[in-house]
Amino acid sequence: MSDTGLDQDGQKPKGVFSTLMADGDWMYTKGEYKKAIQSYTTALTLKPDDKTCYVGRCKCYLKMGQSENALKDAEASLKEDKSFFEGLYQKAEALYYMGEFEFGLVFYHRGQKLRPQIQEFRLGIQKAQEAIENSVASPSSVKLEIKGDLSFLQKDEERAQPIAAILNLTTEKKLQTKNTPKSEKTTKQLLGEFYSDKKYLETLLKDEDLVKGKTKSGERLQDVIQGCLTYLDVCTEFWNQERPICAQKKERKVKQNNGTKGHSAPSETVQFLLKSLDDIDAELTSGNAEGSLMKAEEVMKVVQGWSEKEVPNKKEVIGSLHSCIGNALIDLGDMDKALAHHQKDLELAKQCKLPDAMSRALDNIGRVYAQIGQFAQAIEFWEIKVPLVCGGLEKTWLFHEIGRCYLELNRHEEARAYGVRSVAAADEIADEKWQMNGHVLVAQAELKLGNFGSGVFHFERALTQARLQEDDSATNVIQKALDEAKQHLPQ
Repeated sequence: MSDTGLDQDGQKPKGVFSTLMADGDWMYTKGEYKKAIQSYTTALTLKPDDKTCYVGRCKCYLKMGQSENALKDAEASLKEDKSFFEGLYQKAEALYYMGEFEFGLVFYHRGQKLRPQIQEFRLGIQKAQEAIENSVASPSSVKLEIKGDLSFLQKDEERAQPIAAILNLTTEKKLQTKNTPKSEKTTKQLLGEFYSDKKYLETLLKDEDLVKGKTKSGERLQDVIQGCLTYLDVCTEFWNQERPICAQKKERKVKQNNGTKGHSAPSETVQFLLKSLDDIDAELTSGNAEGSLMKAEEVMKVVQGWSEKEVPNKKEVIGSLHSCIGNALIDLGDMDKALAHHQKDLELAKQCKLPDAMSRALDNIGRVYAQIGQFAQAIEFWEIKVPLVCGGLEKTWLFHEIGRCYLELNRHEEARAYGVRSVAAADEIADEKWQMNGHVLVAQAELKLGNFGSGVFHFERALTQARLQEDDSATNVIQKALDEAKQHLPQ
């Protein structure tokens, strides 16, 4: 049957969908996220409810900084199966990168309860808890953005898209928490300006008609409001343990002496940066790399004109903009300039001692070198990135890409070694797709080394994984490679 034909039920053939999925997966591994999104989007026109496809596209959106779109896809993957662990992980990741650390923590915990053997959830819980602690370390500077309406319940389209540099610029977050303190007076002292928000939420909870409603994603308002109150209680308990009441009184007094004008400037600055970064990413995602580049360069000029007082982490923000410019230049095919901007991002990340930013820059530099065929340089930067990677999913991808580069350089023993590491990392998170990719890499390296028996073994393992995923395209390719490998076995 041809790819353009229809089956007896009038549906597109399964092979077309599998091919599009395989294309999306391959583009993702190459770092060509925009092309991967196009493949996944086309695949979804054939199978609109395929949860694995939504997860694949969600990963791409996260890599491109499109957290709101990532959250939408993660939620779509959970529509039919709330216990789908890959969807839970992606939802947690999307919430985390949106700055919704507390909600992200909830979904990391849900995933861990379902799949305790997957290290990704444990690491997610750890980083979310650290982010919450960093955010609430100075309660007097935190603001719960509820102003007497239900704006805090609005979903993806109203949420700002934060990046690490912007999150570090301000601690204005939506905070919600757990245990109840001993007295109302203590609560009021600990929460400060949060206290009125807590009372407002409690009033909302008493509105029987309101709590029966649902959000756009189908969550009950009662659950959301109660969750906010629970989180506020946890924050109260945390502050009670970390900072004595007398210290907080002193801090509030200092704040009053300093006046309130200093608050509005950072907030406006953050809003400007978030909107600008969202516009930059939106242009790039839509295929308008030139527009993305122009916008990023304009914002760069504005930020460079600001003082360190206005933007305490100015270098970090500039580094993020260099990253945006570099990504736009990659799409435009100007690899030399792209490389220069990603190197500036790396330099600033080192100056500011920011591991996440360093990891991002090293990733992009390696990607540029790999795309222009300079595999040794790609390996050099990616191997520097290895110690900075904590997540199993990123680790298995990185090991796989380094192994592919070694394979291109005909350094087959190194390729095999990284392939084995990629498989091990994929096993830790029970990711069948990356188990398959890793086994294929090991098999290819073994064949080059003349170890045909081992090559056949790994191709067979990869074939099993492809069949478990019902990936017809991958199954056909691996079966063909397996048949060719078997011809080298002694008769």
